[in-house]
Amino acid sequence: MEQPTRRAPDRVPDGRTERGRQTREKIADAMLSLLDEGESHFPADRVAERAGVSRRLVFHHFADMSQLADTAIARRLDQLAAQIRPLPVDGPRAGRVTALVEQRARILEWITPARLAMLRLEHPSERVDEATRHVLDFARRRLEEVFAQELTRLPEGRGADLLNGLDAVTTWGAWYHWRSSGLDVESAARAMETSVHALLAVTDRPEALPGS
Repeated sequence: MEQPTRRAPDRVPDGRTERGRQTREKIADAMLSLLDEGESHFPADRVAERAGVSRRLVFHHFADMSQLADTAIARRLDQLAAQIRPLPVDGPRAGRVTALVEQRARILEWITPARLAMLRLEHPSERVDEATRHVLDFARRRLEEVFAQELTRLPEGRGADLLNGLDAVTTWGAWYHWRSSGLDVESAARAMETSVHALLAVTDRPEALPGS
């Protein structure tokens, strides 16, 4: 008689593995907290002190400080999703622009320390590259949703040109340009809002576009 198949026992979570994961996250968060305070150099001793662990434990979990920086940046990019809220996709244009700019300004200012650290990485990991692409693609799709009614007014091909322009003035490159040029957060947000309104104004008279 055929014996019934025995069910494999449920796997019990490995406590040591979980503790290791929590420690790695604590160390990465310690580096992020230093980044948020404006630090640009991260001696292992300072990161260990901030994390409340030993220097030896830092290098037990990370091969070197570059790998730790890479992990911390990837963690910050993952945290970005929690900062995103739904935006209005209909209603008056002014309200949609205001909501978009408020969210973008807040997120871009928050992500700046990690973004600057990422630029210093010689060889960002595949995880960092993938997370960055995901964030940029998501931001572009959000623009398409928020300004769909304006984009669809334009002749074929012109909508993509407008979307490229909107993307350029609402992503980190433009924000960092304004902030590093001496604008405070409020002034940089106004510059973004003015730029978005100016670009969208072309949709009010699409027949005036060159080649129309």
